[in-house]
Amino acid sequence: MPRALAAAFGILAFAAAAQAADAPKPGARLERQGDEIVVAGQLFHTSTPVVLWTDPGGYDAYRVDPHFSAPDKKKADLPATRFGVRKAGLSEAELKQVQSGGWDLPLLQRVVDQFVIHYDVCGTSQRCFRVLHDDRGLSVHFMLDVDGTIYQTLDLKEAAWHATIANGRSIGIEIANMGAYPPGRTESRDRWYEKDAQGLVKIKLPGTPEANGIHNPSALLAPARNEPVTGKIRGETLEQYDLTKAQYDALTKLTATLCTVFPKLKCDYPRDSSGKLRLDTLSRPEFDAYQGVLGHYHVQTNKTDPGPAFQWDLLIDGARSQMSQK
Repeated sequence: MPRALAAAFGILAFAAAAQAADAPKPGARLERQGDEIVVAGQLFHTSTPVVLWTDPGGYDAYRVDPHFSAPDKKKADLPATRFGVRKAGLSEAELKQVQSGGWDLPLLQRVVDQFVIHYDVCGTSQRCFRVLHDDRGLSVHFMLDVDGTIYQTLDLKEAAWHATIANGRSIGIEIANMGAYPPGRTESRDRWYEKDAQGLVKIKLPGTPEANGIHNPSALLAPARNEPVTGKIRGETLEQYDLTKAQYDALTKLTATLCTVFPKLKCDYPRDSSGKLRLDTLSRPEFDAYQGVLGHYHVQTNKTDPGPAFQWDLLIDGARSQMSQK
């Protein structure tokens, strides 16, 4: 064999051996970084803490039995599963493919085009999951706790039961916040807030942060604005304490991630003819045509979340900025 050819084979053999040495070994553990979400079985980074349903301390919406009580305490009237198959926009052949062979990412990207934002009126993600999963037999893809921790309870390929007509094409998130109330009827909300000696309003948990499942007990648990915000949703005057700064930061990064992974999900909110935020429910034709981020009240006439305190421009402008850096 010519010397040059032998040298070339030697280089290739060395490269192959080096690659084999770096290759994963059977049984080797692959560590998550802790910021990933799951989309059709694939992991995508968000750059903010995410606890999956498979992680210790996670919330598993695939679970049939109640999360917080013994299996024999299961309510007989609750469904065995709390989610369904996404069917929006699928042909019969595609639906059969999904039901028999599962989702691939391109097909899911064609179907998902909405991100619905809720407040949970529960105060913490732990309480939210208890109400949704154990008590009501419902589900949501994400929960956002007061400390900014995101919990994913289902793969985004599933149709979570969170927003009626939006379920088949949307992703949903429940944000830990006690919600919006008419002036003078805020007793339920006010039990969750108190002022310290310096006049700073903080969230008053019913017990220690650890007992409430707070992932980061050292986080500042305080609304981003110190006073309740008054505004109107569908003409009704409501008062609400804002989200925490940690919640806005996490939600901004998650929104940027979702709008990147799902090209049809536009990073914007429903606007009126002058370009301002819509404060009413979309008509059915408007809803059918809409692709982007929206509140629960944009979907249903009996809802007011995420409420008048929610800072839509802070979210959308921040998410767009995150996307432009990619």
